[in-house]
Amino acid sequence: MKVLSLSPASVEYSVSDLLRLTYQSSVDGFEDWALVLRGKIPSMWIVVLHGHGSAGDQLFTRQDIRAAWLPKMLDCGAGILTVNLRGNAWMNPSAAVDLHELLQWVREEYGLKKTLFYSGSMGGTSNLIYAILHPEDVNIVVALGAATDLASYYSWCLDQSLNIAQQIAGAIKESYGDPSSKKVLFQRHSVLRNAARLTMPVYLAHGEADTLIPVEQSRNLAQVMQHQKYFYYREVPGGNHDSPLWDEDAWKFAMGNLGLRS
Repeated sequence: MKVLSLSPASVEYSVSDLLRLTYQSSVDGFEDWALVLRGKIPSMWIVVLHGHGSAGDQLFTRQDIRAAWLPKMLDCGAGILTVNLRGNAWMNPSAAVDLHELLQWVREEYGLKKTLFYSGSMGGTSNLIYAILHPEDVNIVVALGAATDLASYYSWCLDQSLNIAQQIAGAIKESYGDPSSKKVLFQRHSVLRNAARLTMPVYLAHGEADTLIPVEQSRNLAQVMQHQKYFYYREVPGGNHDSPLWDEDAWKFAMGNLGLRS
């Protein structure tokens, strides 16, 4: 990764000392960006990955998420890293390399030692995928309304009439290729298949009536991980796709495992 610029972020975010990092990927020279905010505890960082159709500033620009998450994140004292990661890449191999190198940069620049990955939807999915690819980089995972097996989720999306589901299927295919011809890649990025690599504390939550990512995606992982000591699954009765985003217990779980007050 080559840093191209590090400068104050747009004033529209209304967060003091927020920086915009522009970088060039070592994979293919792709230029992308992230937002960086050093906290009072330089060794602890919260990584927030955005949902499908959003961008790396979602934490600061989507008002409901900003209102529910940002004050708590600022108050806990940890640094915050929000990453664009090639848009709707669903943590494909190139995005995973980019994030791995970004975290290494944060280590070198700020002294990062402990990370909390806290995200929903595509971001939650990406949290889990990255955690199985690089468990050494992830200390705690909170995944809210996430997919746990992209191949089966891709097939499910193709069968749906919702336009957004078709868009997601297209994004997954563009990022990974067709599951029928990229079986090894999809298996490598399947959280369900590689759940044994989730050795860190994991909090998983899903809305029972989610019409965008079916609850079975989380139920299947919960079944596999039910005996893991630091795993917790919560299903929101009648909840929709966004319902898990407001789960206060998720934040308490994260802070408890970081050793911080909630």
